[in-house]
Amino acid sequence: MDVSKYAALFLAESREHLSACNQLLLEWERGPAATEPVGGLFRAIHTLKGMAATMGHDAIAAVAHSTENLLDALRTGRVLVTPDLLQLLFRAVDALGAGVEAAATGDERPLAQDVELLEALDAGLPGPGASARTAEFAVTGIKPRSRLVRVLIRPDATMRGGRALIALRRAETVGAVNEVRPTIAAFERDDFGGAFSFRIASDAPDEVVARAVRSAGDVNEVIFGEPESGEVLAGVAGRGRQIRVDLRRLDVLMKQVGELVVARNRLVALAGAAPDSQLEPVTEQIDRLVTGMQTEILQARMNPVGEVFDRYPRLVRDLARELGKQARFEQEGGEIELDRAVLDEVGDPLLHLIRNAVDHGLESPAERVVAGKPSEGRIVVAASRDRNSVAIRVTDDGRGVDRAAILAKGKREQIIDPGVDVLTDDLLLRVLARAGFSTARRVSGVSGRGVGVDVAMTRVRALGGTLTVQTEEGRGTTFTVRVPLTLAIVRALLTAVGTERYAVPLAYVAETVDFNPAAVTAVRDREALVVRDRVIPTVHLRTLVSLEGRPPARRPGVILEVGDRRAALVVDRLLGQQDIVVEPFTGPSGMPQFFGGATILADGAPALILDAAALV
Repeated sequence: MDVSKYAALFLAESREHLSACNQLLLEWERGPAATEPVGGLFRAIHTLKGMAATMGHDAIAAVAHSTENLLDALRTGRVLVTPDLLQLLFRAVDALGAGVEAAATGDERPLAQDVELLEALDAGLPGPGASARTAEFAVTGIKPRSRLVRVLIRPDATMRGGRALIALRRAETVGAVNEVRPTIAAFERDDFGGAFSFRIASDAPDEVVARAVRSAGDVNEVIFGEPESGEVLAGVAGRGRQIRVDLRRLDVLMKQVGELVVARNRLVALAGAAPDSQLEPVTEQIDRLVTGMQTEILQARMNPVGEVFDRYPRLVRDLARELGKQARFEQEGGEIELDRAVLDEVGDPLLHLIRNAVDHGLESPAERVVAGKPSEGRIVVAASRDRNSVAIRVTDDGRGVDRAAILAKGKREQIIDPGVDVLTDDLLLRVLARAGFSTARRVSGVSGRGVGVDVAMTRVRALGGTLTVQTEEGRGTTFTVRVPLTLAIVRALLTAVGTERYAVPLAYVAETVDFNPAAVTAVRDREALVVRDRVIPTVHLRTLVSLEGRPPARRPGVILEVGDRRAALVVDRLLGQQDIVVEPFTGPSGMPQFFGGATILADGAPALILDAAALV
């Protein structure tokens, strides 16, 4: 059987096991006396070793085997855990990760050449010959007995055929396997349900065979002996089927659904303009079908943000060690889901914010103790749903931002008006996000070049999202990233000034009000609207787009809300809501920053999309 077709499964599963290894090592480092992490590490490395051997990645299997031997010595008490030994295990996991990624491209040289790592792992074992491969059990001379083994792969496992093949290969390490039913060729079919059986000739006890089979992962049941009349393995009937789909295919489907949405909107508009008793029910049916398809495709693209958050615990640990600090990483809301395209792009901005939090935010252990804080700082990344967007907060409990120092430096560098006396959160962020501006006293390998917040702001804005900051000196800082659930299709409020139409994403629309001149006031020489005793600055769209002519006597205002900031966008008319397909574009030189994309409306005419973050 060609195992190369299971390369994607091997890569995905290996990444999961290595991520688990990093989490367990971090847990073990915080509590060296704990016994649970070493057991979990042993099982994860053992599984990775078996998978690598099955796929023919001998270099990965060799490093995993030496790591497994060292972990076995640690869990049995033959070797005591030390900080140096933990660092060696971190290094081994890093090497395995590099090897897995290299093997995905057909290159195993990085691991094959790392003889020094293998020697270091073997040197940590007691006694001579500790790195030699050991058999699972000794040969007893008794004729192996043959028995039937029935296996069920978990119903929710992806690529059940690949998992079944790995289970068979694991069983072969215990004894001779034959009479596989259904045939191995059937494992390749999409309709393979995950249930199979085989006979094994071995003198190993049932529990040893079962343990070998279960080590393949995603094994739901292992049953020995012939089935009784009418017996069915649990979970075979009535379960859902799953397949692994290339993200590019989902991208194509999303693009086609976007075109369908535009065509649907056009059809609905035409049917409304020319009522027809026969056309109306067909239009309604197409509307329902396209809406349902749109919802299903969007759901298929959603992934939990925890997939991104899991990258950061190890990052925080390594940065803290490099900077001589102590830091604990915590995450919340990892189950919140985002479109895969958004998830792929939001990781880098968060990375820059976390690096800044460790370097600039957290104090040294000695400084924290003097300030009455625990020596270990906290970095918390938390996600939450916020209407049609997701808010991700990066919080540290460090020193906070010295507003006075930022204000003084900003004035010296002529990026803050000399007359400014108070550095608000909004102005603070604008200063921090200015390219080249840094509060660091020296440039390090971590930060200090004034690009972290700038890059984060640029990337988040490119996603149609926003970045805000809140800080309190001596208490810590929170950066909040807000991004839309999806980039492709969004619900928008259509507005107009004169004959021109503009779309405003509903995710940032708090409410609409009448623009009453009697409720207009001024705050710091800027026009503002009083709405229920709250003063909200106004933005006139006619003025922004330099549209001449007299506006209507009565105009609506759209209250935009981005984090804790608000603005009243004054327009001529409101045209209703509509699902729009967002088409990002690179505008010509001089294009105002408050345009965040374009779309095609129901009548086939183009319209620009307003960026709420640039207006408030």
